[in-house]
Amino acid sequence: MRFAVDTGGTFTDLVVENEAGEWRLYKAETTPDDPVAGVLDTLDLAARDLGIDRAALLGRGEMLIHGTTRAINAIITGNTAKTAFLTTSGHPDILVIREGSRNDFFNFKPYPEPYVPRSLTFEVPERITEDGAIREPLDEAAVIEIIAALQEKDIEAVGVCLLWSIVNPAHEVRLGALLEEHLPGVPYTLSHRLNPSLREYRRASSTCIDASLKPLMGEYLGSLDARLREAGFGGRVLVVTTQGGAMDATDMAAAPIHSINSGPAMAPIAGRAYAAADAGFDNAIIADTGGTTFDVSLVRGERIPWTRETWIGPELLGHMTGFPAVDVKSIGAGGGSIARVDRGGLLHVGPESAGAVPGPACYGKGGAAPTVTDAALVLGWIDPDYFLGGAMRLDAAAAADAIKAKVGEPLGLDLHEAAAAVMNVATENMVRAIEDITVNQGIDPRQAVLIGGGGAAGLNAAQMAQRLGCPQVVIPDVAAALSAVGALISDLRAEFSATLYTDTTAFDFARVNDVLSELEAKCRDFIAGPGAGSLEHAIAFTAEARYPSQIWEIEVPLRGNRLESDADVAALREDFHTAHQEIFAIADRESEVEIVGWRANVRCRLREPSKRRVVETAHDFPAAARRQVYFPEVGIVEAEVLRLEALARDVAVQGPAIVESSFTTVVIEPGASVERRPSGSLVITPAAEAVREVDTGGDLDGVQMAILYKRLEAISSKMA
Repeated sequence: MRFAVDTGGTFTDLVVENEAGEWRLYKAETTPDDPVAGVLDTLDLAARDLGIDRAALLGRGEMLIHGTTRAINAIITGNTAKTAFLTTSGHPDILVIREGSRNDFFNFKPYPEPYVPRSLTFEVPERITEDGAIREPLDEAAVIEIIAALQEKDIEAVGVCLLWSIVNPAHEVRLGALLEEHLPGVPYTLSHRLNPSLREYRRASSTCIDASLKPLMGEYLGSLDARLREAGFGGRVLVVTTQGGAMDATDMAAAPIHSINSGPAMAPIAGRAYAAADAGFDNAIIADTGGTTFDVSLVRGERIPWTRETWIGPELLGHMTGFPAVDVKSIGAGGGSIARVDRGGLLHVGPESAGAVPGPACYGKGGAAPTVTDAALVLGWIDPDYFLGGAMRLDAAAAADAIKAKVGEPLGLDLHEAAAAVMNVATENMVRAIEDITVNQGIDPRQAVLIGGGGAAGLNAAQMAQRLGCPQVVIPDVAAALSAVGALISDLRAEFSATLYTDTTAFDFARVNDVLSELEAKCRDFIAGPGAGSLEHAIAFTAEARYPSQIWEIEVPLRGNRLESDADVAALREDFHTAHQEIFAIADRESEVEIVGWRANVRCRLREPSKRRVVETAHDFPAAARRQVYFPEVGIVEAEVLRLEALARDVAVQGPAIVESSFTTVVIEPGASVERRPSGSLVITPAAEAVREVDTGGDLDGVQMAILYKRLEAISSKMA
């Protein structure tokens, strides 16, 4: 058996695959104080469902793939290790100045706080030039003095980034040896090993982030592995990476930066499979709505875009990972997002979340703030007695009280209007996030299918598609655990990179092919090591290229593993023009091209492709029922309520309707329709025409304007 576990901010999802390739889904509340306990809780659920004990279940396991937000949460909350930053003398402000950009060009306030404070930044006497020559030898006596200062400050991790170590790493290597000798047991990261790429800030930032996570993630992954072994698991433990693959837990502990946003990176892996199977689209928008965040990613021409512009926190104000990652945009908009009315009378939803503890008001765990889940419950979209298949009963009265007191009364709205306003603002926030990422990637939402994932995806997926103009919405039968499913069908992956400048006018064939040969050798070692026994493997090469007048590069896939002739260079040049045209809608085909970096990605398939067949519960419920549901367009209606497992295949159901399963609720609005495909997925056709909000020409969207108009009407009525 194989297990895939995704630990989110509110729920922990588990997918179990048996010998026949059948899947079973389980969901338990996340335990923030001890995330491993939440993993074990889901395994307990699976064991009880299968009629065996947990030890017997784990004893049959050959592989467990884990996605976690542990690393990103530690960074955001400031719970990483006390880290020192060692850099070349004269350059202590790399993490302060960064790349010289700021959000507000007229704001001359001090720079944002660096990831490692200046008090823990140390200048190392040494200097290597851009051609790799040693201009100033490493002063080892000074380094030993610095290490003594680190001991006095009780440093827990060290990040080392010296100038031009990507060309000549001799000084970084020696510095690492001195750290091991004089500061034994303290983990460190060398930039040329972790991220040998151009641009000092990105390399330094990734190095310090990685070092700061090593104590925490080493302990966490070690605890996960040990407690799984203690519970009876004897298989292989893999951890999901930000690049959309997986790596062994021991390797992840050695380079934990790969685990940042590991869960959200898996959703597009699964989304790509369902977009092709159920809708026949090459372009897809994957909207993964959890309890805490709303994550948006893309599939473009069956390819999942990557980015090097990943920020932890606000752009330019947070910290850049400096590492390639699946391009995911995350906002604080999920089922647990808190609704509030500010002093100016404007309604906001998120980014604050009620999380798993205390959770939404309807959870009955002490939460008093109204959330998206509370609003959906008030609208009748969620059955309080069938949440998580009846495993958790919701308090509808508490939800109504919270919505009324915190939203309805401040805005002068009745209960249903207030709940609908919360849902509308949440939807608008999600739509804007989707518009941002699709436009940036050159994708027209009207030419893409929307894939809904996460436990809360079905609440407003049809409404989002209507607003965006997407022709179809696909809600897979595994939507509530989409990231965990992505982990289950992902491959073992690794990336290796090197910096070498050349251009298409005077292409340096010998040096480029030497670099490609070295990268391929590293990939072969990976295949023979972690990838040993894989059923299939593949190596793909890319070049980081740009026009001569540009500052930033884009990645261009190579057609082969070497460039041997002028024709190969011409093909690379043409492929760059085509990629530039796709991303930026412009290409200068008369221009030559510069290449500054080279990358090799290796993929190992460890198992046969899954059949993606979910084992469904017995039909011990009525095929259809009805309940009162509120929709803003029509008010309260008697909507048909259908159980997902009982839906006939290829039979269209017209809205208004509600489709429920043990893990999610899918809302079909008036004018929309839904049918279940043979694969088990729901395919929704949105209403023919979207209800567009009023364009105010300012910062207020139509939802906010509607609320303001309502308040003005109430004030006018009182004055009259």
